[in-house]
Amino acid sequence: MKYWGILWLTFLAPVLHAESKIVAYVPNWVDTKSFSQKIDYQKLTHINIAFENPKNSDGDLSFNAKNEILITTAQSNHVQVLVSIGGGAASSNKILQERYFDLLTEGKRAGFVSRMADYVVAHHFDGLDVDIEGPSINKDYGALINDLSAALKAKGKLLTAAVSKGYGGAKVPNSVFDQFDFVNIMAYDGAGYWSPNSPGQHSSMEFARNNVKYWLDRGLPKGKAILGVPFYGYGFGEAFRKGDYSYAAILAKYPGAENKDEVGDKIWYNGMPTIRAKSEYVVSEGLGGMMIWSLDYDVPGERSLLSTMHKVLHGESTP
Repeated sequence: MKYWGILWLTFLAPVLHAESKIVAYVPNWVDTKSFSQKIDYQKLTHINIAFENPKNSDGDLSFNAKNEILITTAQSNHVQVLVSIGGGAASSNKILQERYFDLLTEGKRAGFVSRMADYVVAHHFDGLDVDIEGPSINKDYGALINDLSAALKAKGKLLTAAVSKGYGGAKVPNSVFDQFDFVNIMAYDGAGYWSPNSPGQHSSMEFARNNVKYWLDRGLPKGKAILGVPFYGYGFGEAFRKGDYSYAAILAKYPGAENKDEVGDKIWYNGMPTIRAKSEYVVSEGLGGMMIWSLDYDVPGERSLLSTMHKVLHGESTP
């Protein structure tokens, strides 16, 4: 019996790996038309174009025309494309935040949801990703997700979210877990330029485990849990600046940085060994996959973090 069990697991393992999602955010402030030609689509399952938001009080969403080539190219390579709403602007821009709060009220929510669902269809997206976080999450969040789920599923579209344990996570009701197709856990930004006197790794292995555990303990199914990893770092000391360092920029300045998690004085990030370890953790725990912020920060070739991740999740590297 043990022998047959081993044979069954050996046969099933590639199937389990193949089901792992690799979700990549692509910000629409880069030249998405040009960037669409550089993406290794074979290593992705989903792309979230970030961000589009309501541009008026009626709830009409903005749209970047350069996204059209990215959408069609990705889908022709069997990668599903979602539009992501919210983001940092919705958390920090008071005008946009108040616009969201107004649109989510009981009297306006149905119209806003209908506009978003029609927008997804009109622009040929495969679904919508809700990245409403921090102070932008209010009492209407659960009702929004409930209504979006009904509207999008009626059109055969996906509904996902990005969530953060420490940045508004407590305000996300457990009821939404059933309504999302999967949830991207933002297990990064545990440190950063906003706390210059508290330097350190912003996305350690321990931090990732703790963030995943938080959401699983609240009832998120493992199969819907997508571990988010950063393709960027933050600098402290002489390297301090009010912004991030892309993985590509770190490698360009520090030879061999792909095999480390900290360089210079002092930049902390996730190199290949940590991304590999997180990928192995996802496989061993039976999680739904991994998410990237953001794909444009990666490099091609042997030092690619996407390739490192893909090898483990799809059985090309033994965890």
